[in-house]
Amino acid sequence: MPDADEVKVVGVIGLGDIGRGVATAVAAAGFDLAVCDVRSEATDRFADRAQVSPNPAALGEVADVVVVVVVTAEQVLAVLDGAGGALGRMRSGGTVMILSTVGIDTVRQVAELAAAVGVSVVDCGVSGGPSAAAEGALVSMVGGDDAAVEAAWPVLDSFSSLVVRMGPLGAGLRAKLARNIAQYGSWLAAYEAQRLAEAAGIELSRLAEVIRASDKRIGGVSTLMFRSTVAPFSPDDDAGLVNAMRAAAVLAHKDLGAALSLAGELGVELPMARLADLEADAVFGVGA
Repeated sequence: MPDADEVKVVGVIGLGDIGRGVATAVAAAGFDLAVCDVRSEATDRFADRAQVSPNPAALGEVADVVVVVVVTAEQVLAVLDGAGGALGRMRSGGTVMILSTVGIDTVRQVAELAAAVGVSVVDCGVSGGPSAAAEGALVSMVGGDDAAVEAAWPVLDSFSSLVVRMGPLGAGLRAKLARNIAQYGSWLAAYEAQRLAEAAGIELSRLAEVIRASDKRIGGVSTLMFRSTVAPFSPDDDAGLVNAMRAAAVLAHKDLGAALSLAGELGVELPMARLADLEADAVFGVGA
């Protein structure tokens, strides 16, 4: 794998909302850039600052680090494997960086293909969305062996506001999949809150205004993510903290019970809220 100081050309395959930002940040950091996308309109905007590769294989031939930012597992394999894939033309010692949110089996498959040609693989789950990508400020969760991650670090740093090493190969995307649960789960919670509010005659824009303002004070979904385990508190844990969490669980049951009672009166089904009430003790670490 290339030493960090030897990474000269970074190739980006996939120039959608995330890949476009990554490529822009990589070029701004001073790396020579190569790009590839099936859409000419996506590559045209980089014609003045990058080598536009006609296909993944041509990009692999020139790049020390190949960053894959396509959408599906099938696309990841298509741009890397086979006669037209980047891996077949990469030099031994290169690095493939997978930013696509795909299953761990795909990462393992790519790693096997890459090892056969002397190429390392780093998986990098990213969060922050298109706006963070456009600013070169993605939050990156990285998996891979020490040497591969160290060599890729300058590239990671170029498009990230925060880079967190999660562990060995696959750990970056495992962390991203877990992070996505928190995101989609919070959106479901917001949807159910809006259903209840709308049925109760509350203007949704006003509810959103209140939630945004209060979240700045009490935090969002990460508020309770301060422990090293989700297991229930043990007798050895701080009694004051345990009592506070127990009181919070009691309050949660009371508040959710009132919301579910209102939902019943209004004929609104709130399955997530019922599940939250059922799991509240576990959420606060005081359940069995």
